[in-house]
Order: sequence, then structure tokens, then C-alpha cells
Amino acid sequence: MLPFDKLLPFDRTAAPAVYLQVANSMIQHIRSGVIKPGFWLPGTRELAGILGVHRKTVVAVYDELSAQGWIEAVARKGFHVTRELPEVRPGGWGKDGQRSGKGRPGREGQPGKGDWSGRQDREHAFSKEMAAPFYPVERGRFRLPVVSVPPSRLIIDDGHPDSRLAPLELLGREYRARLSNRGGRRPVYATMTAGSPRMREAMVGYLADTRGMQASVPNILITHGAQMSIYIAAQLLLRPGDTVIVGEPGYYVATQVFENLGASLLRVPVDEQGIDVDAVERLSRGRVVRMLYLIPHHHHPTTVTLSPERRMRLLEIAEEKNFSIVEDDYDYDFHYSSSPYLPLAASGHNNRVVYIGSFSKSLSSSIRVGFMVGPEAFIVEATYLRRLIELRGDNHMEDALAELIRNGDVGRHLKKVNRIYQGRRDHLCGLLDSNLGDVVDYRKPSGGMAIWARFNKRAPVKELAGKALKMGLYMSDGQAYNTHNKDYNAIRFGFASLNEVEMDEAVQILTSCL
Repeated sequence: MLPFDKLLPFDRTAAPAVYLQVANSMIQHIRSGVIKPGFWLPGTRELAGILGVHRKTVVAVYDELSAQGWIEAVARKGFHVTRELPEVRPGGWGKDGQRSGKGRPGREGQPGKGDWSGRQDREHAFSKEMAAPFYPVERGRFRLPVVSVPPSRLIIDDGHPDSRLAPLELLGREYRARLSNRGGRRPVYATMTAGSPRMREAMVGYLADTRGMQASVPNILITHGAQMSIYIAAQLLLRPGDTVIVGEPGYYVATQVFENLGASLLRVPVDEQGIDVDAVERLSRGRVVRMLYLIPHHHHPTTVTLSPERRMRLLEIAEEKNFSIVEDDYDYDFHYSSSPYLPLAASGHNNRVVYIGSFSKSLSSSIRVGFMVGPEAFIVEATYLRRLIELRGDNHMEDALAELIRNGDVGRHLKKVNRIYQGRRDHLCGLLDSNLGDVVDYRKPSGGMAIWARFNKRAPVKELAGKALKMGLYMSDGQAYNTHNKDYNAIRFGFASLNEVEMDEAVQILTSCL
């Protein structure tokens, strides 16, 4: 047997992770011919004993090598090096957006099916140091970035729930029960585009109990996450050249949607009380404003909450200036310091408000169930447009979620995680104060799942993110939040998805990078 203990050295204190160090060393030896094609590798337990690591580490090594095509698994025999080794020359991306390397080429010298060409109209919003792929998806004059998060031991997201706490077992039980109900009445799928009837009916009581909203079934559309709701609402309300008011800084994915539709943006400052309503009124004088996009609770990215006085004033301005309000209440369910304010959609708004929410934030990011509430005629048109995007959602999942809403499981879950997330918020604030107090400025949010952490000039976020990645911590490089050449040098530090041990390690890595 080859001396694998000598061939596969690793450093437990270094990045990347041990399994990646071992996998990379093995690839080098396969490339050089030390480990030859067809060679049978030791079993996972045997190699774990040789290297002095946990068996799960070796399993991860073999999974990585299998995924890259260097080894193959044979049932009841083990793993051997493939006889046809993968192409050594790595593929890349050309400056014009065309693929380089092998891929799926056409005739000699011609691009294949993976050809994306054209001029890049704006600087990619994410750090090149993150090595995130950029696929231009062109419509009109705008392009959308798609970001892939590199594999890391730890991730600081921008505010997502902890899926480990979600009632996924209960949801899965209800889902499986509906999948196995072969003798049940078959739904008429043509009527399901707006969402399953059970889910829409459950939402009537849910919205009334949690948000004080008086909606009926025809006022509710179930969507594949809140982002679909934003897109559909914007498609129905906007035409090229229309004016939209947004907060600054704001939720960049929403503003990308509006720009992609050809709208003209008016950016209004957001302060500690939310969007500046005096600026909204001033900017809407002498021009036709079609829509205002608003995040009333825990504004993205700054996490501030719109005051009750400004909410009422916005409704008055919308009535006076004749524009619609898209109210994106994406994480309404998380409040720690006080009770939430009622949404604008719960007030008298004369059908000017389209309300958007999501269970992807309430439960788990993998549960793509959002909802839109609006005037009945608007929901009819929104349902038609949704059918063009997706004939219907996962109606079994919607029915399963409706059951958890009806029996109180969702309410109990939210009550539990509010206590947990509040503790995590406070723990993170303590860590920032004690470890990064001289470089980070922040305001403790009253709710939500993230802290808007602004770094001073001593700690450029873009450089910090690159250093942290080498130590196994992925974080935003802050570029996505910057607009009009204004560098906020800030990130949204998501605390909900990290437990206290993980937070300790993340902050320790940041401290080491500084």
C-alpha cells in the first residue's frame, strides 16, 4: 500500500478545511502518476485510521473527488481512480462573456451552447476576489448578477433564519401525507395558479391575527417566494419610463427589478425613523410618480423601522399624488424590543397598497412560499402573469403549510425562535462591542435577523472579506450595497442563522483578519 500518511499531509490550523487539503493532495498525486488510473483506494475507515482523522472527513474527501470526476464508487467494493481522468486544463470565462476551456464546443473556433456574449454595462456588484460567476442576463439595458457562495465552514449571510430550528419534520409529515393520498379528490390544476385554496383560506385568518389585515381569499396570491411577488407587482404597475421612489440605501435586488423594467429611480434617504417622507413629498411635486417601494420593518439593508407617524403621512402623500405603494414586509414576524406596528395595508389606503410577505424568512430559506395581498382586480391580473412564469406552485407544500398555520405550529415556532434570535442578536452585539468596537459602528435593531455593521476606514470590507474567506469564513464584501459611487463600507451581519459558538468563531476570524 502507498504511504498515504506521507503522501497526504494536512494542517488542522490552516485553511482550507482538512478534507479539501487531503483531496487536493490526492489530485496532485493522480495528476503526477503516483496514484495511477484504476488504483483501488483504501476504505474510508482504513484511510481515516492512517491519517488520524474522523471517518466523516474521509467520506467528504471521496465525495469531493467523485464530484470532480477523479474517482468512482463501485458497489460493495469501494473507490478506484477513474481510468479516463478529467481534463486537467481548467475552464474559465473570456472577457466578452464567452466560455473558454472545453465545455460544449461547436465546430473548431466557434462558440458552443454555453456562449454568453455582449457588453457589460456596469461593474459587477460583487467582489472579484470572491470568484463569484457572472452570467449576463440581458433585458433592455440592464444585467443581473448571479452569485455563487464559495464553500466555507462559516457563512455570514445578510439575514436568514436558522433552518435547523424550523419545524421541517412536521411540515414533511404533512407533505408526505398529501403525496400519498392517492384516493383523494384530484385538484383542478388550472385553478391553482393563485395558490392552493386551503393555503389562501388559511392566510385570511393568519393575516387578520398577526397583522390586523382584513383580506378575503380573492385578495391573496401565493407566490414562489417574496421576490416573485416583487417582480409581478412591478410588471403590473410599471412601464418603461415610469418613476419609482426607493429608499437609499435600499434593497438592491428590488431596484434591479425596477431598472430592468425600464423605470426611472428616485432615491430617497433612509434615516433612523425610516424613509424620509418629506423628501418623498418634495420629489413627487411637479412630476408623475407611479410607485413607491417600501420596507416598513427592518429596512434592507439598514434594519431601521418606519415610524407610525411617517406611515400615516406616506398614505396621505400617496393619495394626494396618486401613486401606489408596494409594501415589502419580508420579516415582519421578528420583533424583540416592542410589538410590531401594523402594516400600511392594515390601514385605510383606498386600494393603493400591495402587501408582500414570505414564509421563507419565517421558517426556512428553502421553503419558497411567499404571498401578495392586494385589490381583487389586481390579484386577478397578477395571477395571469404568474401563470406565464410558472403554471402553479407546489400546491402540496402549500396545503401542508396551511395545516401548520391552522393548528398553531407556525405560531408556536415563531414564538420560540423570537426568543432565540433575540438572544443571538444580543450575543452578537456583545461580541462586536468587545472585539470590534474600535472599527465597527452599528445600532442594535429592534427586530429582524441582521445588524447593519458599518466599518471605518481602517477596515475596508472588500479586503476583509477576501482575508476571511481564506480562513474559512464567507461574508459579503459590501459592494452590493454601494450606489452612485457611495461606498458604505458596511455589511448586513446576519445573526439568526448562527448559533453562539459559530458567532464566536466568525468574530474571532474577523478580529484575526484585522
